[in-house]
Amino acid sequence: MSKVLAIDTSSFVLGVAVTDGEQVAGELITNNKKNHALRLMPAVSKLMEELKIEAKQLDKIVVANGPGSYTGVRIGVTTAKTLAWSLGIPLVMVSSLEVSAQIGRYTTHSIIPIIDARRGQVYTGLYRSEGDEVIQAEADQLILLEDWLQQLSERTGSFLFVGQDVMLHQTVIKEVLGERALFAPKSMALPRPSELALLGQKREAVESLHAATPQYLQLAEAEAKWKAAQKESEWGR
Repeated sequence: MSKVLAIDTSSFVLGVAVTDGEQVAGELITNNKKNHALRLMPAVSKLMEELKIEAKQLDKIVVANGPGSYTGVRIGVTTAKTLAWSLGIPLVMVSSLEVSAQIGRYTTHSIIPIIDARRGQVYTGLYRSEGDEVIQAEADQLILLEDWLQQLSERTGSFLFVGQDVMLHQTVIKEVLGERALFAPKSMALPRPSELALLGQKREAVESLHAATPQYLQLAEAEAKWKAAQKESEWGR
């Protein structure tokens, strides 16, 4: 059976999992602000040691490639690319929002994953459950939460909001959507790396490891400011 290592550092949550075929061999999840760069590889090593699985036994690496924390996404993708290259195995990249949306499997409502993007903005998308799969109904996007809720209010049906950042916006969501807004239990708020691994088993690997890039959906703040400054400089010449 195919052994898959999944890595997710796209938020404060650090998650690693190993699956063996359709079976979840093990997963490790923490939710704090400690440095992912220092903790990721020790977490991978610890999990694989407990499972008595060696790196050479892995058949595929799967990584959550954003959107989310710029630094977190970069750490996860860079580590996953390095592991895949050094082991000579495929790399699969999956949307962080899609991983969160798996919580809504079997619901009859639209599934709305939320990742806070600051300044009133959120990373979000719209997913639906079809059978035992969660299908993306609309592309992931960066949008003002106010605008997104207005768009949802004009649609029919109810919405299941999922993700660890939903609690930051729950009051506003309720004000706009009322009883049409449903919320996943807090015990199900964190994205599961085991879900990421299982999703990755069904996906095509990236064609080029070196060309594989994170899905930020926006420039990092520092890069955006630098590009704006460069543009102003050019206009001033």
